[in-house]
Amino acid sequence: MSEMYDSHEQATLLLLLLDRNGVPNPDLKKKYGIKFPATSRDKLVKDGLIESTKVGIRNVHKITEAGIDWCARELGAIETPLRSSPLAKMIFELARNLPDFLQWHDTDFADVLDRGSVEKAIRDAYQDLKSQDWVRLAKIRPQTEGIDRKTVDDVLLTMNKANRAALAPDSNRKVLTDEDHRAAIRIGSEDKHLLAIEES
Repeated sequence: MSEMYDSHEQATLLLLLLDRNGVPNPDLKKKYGIKFPATSRDKLVKDGLIESTKVGIRNVHKITEAGIDWCARELGAIETPLRSSPLAKMIFELARNLPDFLQWHDTDFADVLDRGSVEKAIRDAYQDLKSQDWVRLAKIRPQTEGIDRKTVDDVLLTMNKANRAALAPDSNRKVLTDEDHRAAIRIGSEDKHLLAIEES
């Protein structure tokens, strides 16, 4: 239940829901103003909602499946903070109704967020690798190695269909490597080797 966790612990869970790649502990305070002491970390780890691992000198937190379930269940019960602006109240109202809205449309809440997280991973990899508009899928694939290949392909196809990204073949077939062939995504009867993403 949400009352088991204070507002900073709830905010941490929601942030980790949105960023499945993991968030270093210092970023919680620096980027988002979230206070997350060791006692809070240990509580959420003990309850099975997050995993926390040491990477270098920093603890990096990731949400678990149980944490995702908690967010989907409790999002509708989160209270609007006192003295919120009208816009903030409407955003909280929207958030509270989102799980029910998706259920009404027979859409899994966690699946929608999973796909959003995968698209973010693809976008992050693209930005890291981008030196010109087109980036080879053979370079993108290693950056999404921990994600199911079919899920990545489904998200790429959705981005392409929604005009949030473009997929294209390499017209110079002679430069294609074995990695290019393995990384390609097939649309119709044609393999696509290159990715360009629209600036948001």
